Amino acid sequence: MSTDRTAPPEPVRFERRGAVALVTMDRPEYRNAQNSAMTYALDRAFYRAADDDEVKVVILAGAGKHFCAGHDIGTPERDAHLPFDRKAGLWWDHAHKSGAESRFARESEVYLGMCRRWRELPKPVIASVQGACVAGGLMLAWVCDLIVASEDAFFADPVVRMGIPGVEYFAHPWVMPPRIAKEFLYTGDRMSARRAYEVGMVNRVVPREELTQHTMELAERIAAMPRMGLALTKRAVNQAEDLQGLHSGLDSVFGLHHLAHAHNAETGDDPLGGMDVRAMKEARR
Repeated sequence: MSTDRTAPPEPVRFERRGAVALVTMDRPEYRNAQNSAMTYALDRAFYRAADDDEVKVVILAGAGKHFCAGHDIGTPERDAHLPFDRKAGLWWDHAHKSGAESRFARESEVYLGMCRRWRELPKPVIASVQGACVAGGLMLAWVCDLIVASEDAFFADPVVRMGIPGVEYFAHPWVMPPRIAKEFLYTGDRMSARRAYEVGMVNRVVPREELTQHTMELAERIAAMPRMGLALTKRAVNQAEDLQGLHSGLDSVFGLHHLAHAHNAETGDDPLGGMDVRAMKEARR
């Protein structure tokens, strides 16, 4: 039986360890940059965890030195132009369309829509974060119920350098105090794991070599609780956040996000304000 040797490997690994499902982003050579293939693979993995009655808790991790360096804006496997079967909403296929008709449809699906789906997974999800958790990586961590970070982890949303008011899933003022969120966005600076813990964005900070074991022990402790109790408790806290404006806030800032893309496209060369991977790295120096 022949195999296609050119096909890229599956970008997400799924493993069950007792009552815990371990979902691992597996593009370490690109710091787990999030292309569409990875997004849909994550969606399949979360659905698999939801459907498995033996799974009580899910851990989201990243292979290699970094959790996730954000949206894929420059790897050889960047696939933003390709069509995928839509799962998160009823917007049309973005492929073969132009301007806002394409970008708004795609980002409604793979960014805002997917994150909202994953936040509602009726089982506790723990992010296990090491190294970079940047921009789109923040969105993946923030939809999780708990975040365990290694001492070498750092968090950043530098997209204001593109003239854009933060990533598409704009949870910043809910995961940290508003003034801290403003500083975080205005400067684009990295926030250390310890600082993230101090402002309440991270639950625990542990040595890098203990991250996997500590996260698994926490997951197993939570898995001892009744499944329905966990699901209802998660729903209760999520509803409280929505009553505090999270759901409507995400919608309103998503519109501002796309206004920024349109402004960049009208006044410059591209919707990202001329910023690519290299330019973003140089701007941070």
